[in-house]
Amino acid sequence: MRVCKFDGHEYRRWPARLAQQVGPLIVLDAVFGEEVNHDLLGTIHAGTISKEYYWLDRWYNVFRFSNRFYCNVNTPPVFAGAVLTYVDLDIDVLVEADFSYRVLDLEDFAASEYPAAVELNARRALHELVELIETRSFPFNE
Repeated sequence: MRVCKFDGHEYRRWPARLAQQVGPLIVLDAVFGEEVNHDLLGTIHAGTISKEYYWLDRWYNVFRFSNRFYCNVNTPPVFAGAVLTYVDLDIDVLVEADFSYRVLDLEDFAASEYPAAVELNARRALHELVELIETRSFPFNE
């Protein structure tokens, strides 16, 4: 996995294993190689497993950490060799075990001044994510 910012610089990278691919849906099993301190998720210890859902035709992805979800609004991912890459568009959604959720980083998104088409797709993606969460649709029903 490789994550870039809109200007093209690499932001994060981690190893993952392809668990399933059905049409445009790609499900990965990933293991954190190093400890990450996250403002909202707390400490994610090395060895923590996440199930990651990517769609080659959607502007978001979903990570599942045991009983919580973390969603990213991003450009649709692309394969380059064996590496799946996407561009992070700042907006995130944290979903708690009770399915309450918080939309995060809208200020960062607004400050980035993305092109109009990117902004429109990102806002549509956020709307779709919220709808999936509220109706407990896949992958929020697993």
